[in-house]
Amino acid sequence: MRIRTIREFFAIAMAVVLALAFTAFVFAQGAPAGPAGPAVGPAGQQPGQQPGAGGQRGGRGGARGQGAPAAPSLPTPHWPDGKPRLGAEPGEKGTWGSCCGSLSNASTPFQPWAKALLDFRRQNEFEPHTRCKPSGGARQFVTPYGTEIVEAPELRRMYIFDIGGPHTYRIIYLDGKPHPKDLFPSYYGHSIGYWEGDTLVVDTIGFNEKFWMDRAGSPHTEKLHFIERFTRTDKNTMKYDVTVDDPGAYTAPWTNSFTMRWGAGQEMFEYVCQDNNYAPELLVGQQGTIDRRSQIVP
Repeated sequence: MRIRTIREFFAIAMAVVLALAFTAFVFAQGAPAGPAGPAVGPAGQQPGQQPGAGGQRGGRGGARGQGAPAAPSLPTPHWPDGKPRLGAEPGEKGTWGSCCGSLSNASTPFQPWAKALLDFRRQNEFEPHTRCKPSGGARQFVTPYGTEIVEAPELRRMYIFDIGGPHTYRIIYLDGKPHPKDLFPSYYGHSIGYWEGDTLVVDTIGFNEKFWMDRAGSPHTEKLHFIERFTRTDKNTMKYDVTVDDPGAYTAPWTNSFTMRWGAGQEMFEYVCQDNNYAPELLVGQQGTIDRRSQIVP
């Protein structure tokens, strides 16, 4: 009788435990996800993060919301003349999240010296951007916190502002004029744009060699001819196609493509590159003993 009573007690106890476990499992499946990770910056990046640098330094997007389907995006906004808007609509705020971690890959037609320099940069990462230098080419779109496009049709030009980093801007001229002769080499070069249907084609020359044209450090020379194609396929998506034509560093022209995402409600904010630098290891030398004798960044 005593043994039977003990067996009945254990059977009841096991039933209670299983019931509680099943209830907890069902609640966990239906409960909303809690906070995931530390606080982030104004465009969803952690401070100092190099966003969009696939395979490079910098964070990757979080996993929140993966279980729920994304809401359908609104159509591409247009100007009264029918051209797509690449920036914000009237009364709206918004920026483009970053892309373009690395333009080059295993099939890129490097000249031997250019491939050797890329390998050196990947090992050492003495990037000018971390010393508050502007970055032309696709590297502009890996600036922390994204970029803001401001269109000025009355001036027949548009501006692309870097939000983080050196906090500078680039002008794209839409007046139909050709590149000036004898350009003085600069970080952003000279950009002229024209429309092919709903795609803005931007042709840029006149670069200097003082920046990396992508996050990975793909080399270039002053012969660089950079062609970008911006296609806003819907409200939240910008397709970005790039053609690199630089006979000084490559044996043939080559291309790559990326996607940028719209950050609704975001805009530029005060940013001082020299303050709170979160990438001291990317400067020349160690954090405690930085060697500032060299005026040239590899």
